[in-house]
Amino acid sequence: MEHSHRYRAYPSDEVAAAAEHHIDVHRQLYNHVKWDYTNSPDDDKPKEYTQNNKLPEWKRQWPVFAELYSKAAQATVARFHRNLSNLRKKKENGYKVGWLKRQAPSDYRSVTYNQSGFDLDNKRGRDGVAYVRFSKIGWMKIRYHRPLCKNATIKEVTLKKEVTGEWFVSFSLETDDEHVRTKPELDSLDASNSVGIDLGILNYIHTSDGKTVDWLVLEDEYERLQREQRNLSRKEHGSNNYEKQRQKVAQAKRKIRRNVLDYQHKLTTWLVKEYDAVFVEDLNVSGMLQGDGNARNTQDAAWRQFITLLEYKGDLYGTHVVQVPSRGTTKECACCGVETAKPIWVREHSCPSCGFETDRDANAAMNVLKRGFSELGLGWPESTPVETVTATDTADIQRVSASHVIETGSPEA
Repeated sequence: MEHSHRYRAYPSDEVAAAAEHHIDVHRQLYNHVKWDYTNSPDDDKPKEYTQNNKLPEWKRQWPVFAELYSKAAQATVARFHRNLSNLRKKKENGYKVGWLKRQAPSDYRSVTYNQSGFDLDNKRGRDGVAYVRFSKIGWMKIRYHRPLCKNATIKEVTLKKEVTGEWFVSFSLETDDEHVRTKPELDSLDASNSVGIDLGILNYIHTSDGKTVDWLVLEDEYERLQREQRNLSRKEHGSNNYEKQRQKVAQAKRKIRRNVLDYQHKLTTWLVKEYDAVFVEDLNVSGMLQGDGNARNTQDAAWRQFITLLEYKGDLYGTHVVQVPSRGTTKECACCGVETAKPIWVREHSCPSCGFETDRDANAAMNVLKRGFSELGLGWPESTPVETVTATDTADIQRVSASHVIETGSPEA
């Protein structure tokens, strides 16, 4: 199984200057790879392998490229072709896409060493500190807060400088599958050990068994961000004061991102430990962000990040995580299947056909649960959702505050 660990790095001034120089040279190489690809005939576009073979010639022609470690240079070529492949996939899926742009110094902030060119020394120094060496850059100290697994193989290491000026080192690891929990057999799944999740508006999530989790409160953080952005607008662009204030804005944004990510880590860990199967809506997040009225909340929720984390944790803890079509989960009655249109401000579901009444989001979560069983090819239990799920009355819903999620977390977090 593949996963990654990320550590804060503290390079010396000399090593930091060398790292910044190498990242900028890699940026130039990336732009040259793009130029070579763009200016090749349409019927003879170079592959990644072809451009890797051109590296020795480019190093002779432009000596600055010779300063780079060979495997890191190949990783930069791979980075361009990976971005190109992702762009092509989006186009095939119906998205309107443009073309890959040249990377400016402010956009290109990392370099990856693949398979070789790096060393990890976790024996030197005190506990919680280790050192990483990058070929042609040097050694740098990292805050080694979480040791790597003994059976883990380091596939690649990425060095990145964030917009806040902080340095981070990320290890991409591969571990044996014997340490990954086995997912339960599909035949053993039923409504009691499975859950459907509605990604809500009034609540962060609403589960099919009657639990809700409140939104993470970020008003103070956004007020700070707006205050720092106003201060930035008063600075002269390009001045030292502007750069200092720009970093304050970046730090305010980083705090929001970290709060949301920490919240999602703890919430997803709880879900995969609590249930054998978790079903979630496959949302068109980019389309939701383009809509009017709720884009801010959707961005705060980071739904795509939440679903990605949920799938990753499901593989790690042995839980089935399945995305189901989201269209119609709110309109369709979980009891009889009749669709009833509801404006966004109507928060109760009342079926005119069978009389089933419940919270709007609870009804959607039940539909997600039923569709999840269908996606796995399992028959829905003969008992009705009303009998198998305890969410038929808004008053019976178990509400969990966001602060409780943050304080409790998971024992292994």
